[in-house]
Amino acid sequence: MKLVIFGLTISSSWGNGHATLWRALCSALVARGHRIVFFERDVPYYAEHRDLWSMHGVDLRLYADWASVCDSARHDVEDADASMVTSYCVDAIEATELVTASARLSVFYDLDTPVTLDSLRGPGGVAYIGPRGLQDFDLVLSFTGGRALSDLQQILGARRVAPLYGSVDPDAHRPTPAAPQYEADLSYLGTYAADRQDALERLLIEPARRRPERRFVIGGAQYPESFPWAPNIYFVRHLPPSEHSAFFCSSPLTLNVTRRAMAEMGYCPSGRLFEAAACGAAILTDEWDGLADFFNPGEEMLVTRSTDDTIAALSLPHAELARIGEAARRRTLDEHTADVRAAELERALDDATKAWPPRRHATPELPSGGALPISLEVVSDRSSEAVERTQ
Repeated sequence: MKLVIFGLTISSSWGNGHATLWRALCSALVARGHRIVFFERDVPYYAEHRDLWSMHGVDLRLYADWASVCDSARHDVEDADASMVTSYCVDAIEATELVTASARLSVFYDLDTPVTLDSLRGPGGVAYIGPRGLQDFDLVLSFTGGRALSDLQQILGARRVAPLYGSVDPDAHRPTPAAPQYEADLSYLGTYAADRQDALERLLIEPARRRPERRFVIGGAQYPESFPWAPNIYFVRHLPPSEHSAFFCSSPLTLNVTRRAMAEMGYCPSGRLFEAAACGAAILTDEWDGLADFFNPGEEMLVTRSTDDTIAALSLPHAELARIGEAARRRTLDEHTADVRAAELERALDDATKAWPPRRHATPELPSGGALPISLEVVSDRSSEAVERTQ
């Protein structure tokens, strides 16, 4: 299969959750005999922090603007078995027009579904979805399951939906020796996001204040000057994926905090959750609906709802934390690897192909009597600060 992807980024892991997911999934797809063409707008904030320039089996097309690449993109789409547009793709509107008009099988993959649906309620609209919503795609994939799938149909007109959750490459994320610069009693890895801040203050910053003898470490990008640091909280500014394993393995316990919209919708495990689990780290996570579908709380993962819960978890014996971490690792290797997701993607594409036999340019019926149930505004400036909107 030849798969063409128009995505946010695969070349830079700085400040976003897309790149490491794509690297894992594409590696698995290539290993299964598929060919990938990945179109990525060469924007300055990723160019300055690029940590991948080439990838076996993946034809990475970095381009300056849509006009410079639209002709070659059309050739690849017409030649491909399936073509995909993703959330936060800088040129998603133009890519959607091309893919829905010319692809053998057109796919939209929303890696940010709760944020997408939440943004529809705001004044700014959604930059990567046009006024026709998702109704022209043969298949819509969602990083989030549960009610998000029916919302994509009812609100955005998606005709066929399927979940495609995050995953991990166990060769890239695995148990590794601790690194002194990352050692702590509790670690947290994540890009700064305003809608995570309240939970982060409750579940890590306040515990650090109450336990000044303990060491805490935060890794990530875009943390503001006003962030409420404590003397025993240490900061690592952006870790490339090659350092993630050492980071997770350098503390007995690592924290997962879910973005507000994702926590409220549920069924949206972050890629970091699977990465940490694949490393054998004991994970302390905030609570969200659907967690038990991915890991067994109390056995494979610990749940924190408050400052006191975090402090109690810090007091657990290291042997108990190691047991929990190993249980999560076994579950991840069985159910949440990129190879498992690649097989799920193959089945979803195959099912969609059978459900939508070759047809081109027939206008599908609109839901709700001829109109989408929400007015979609296309934001004109799609390139600015896209990094702040990703997971």
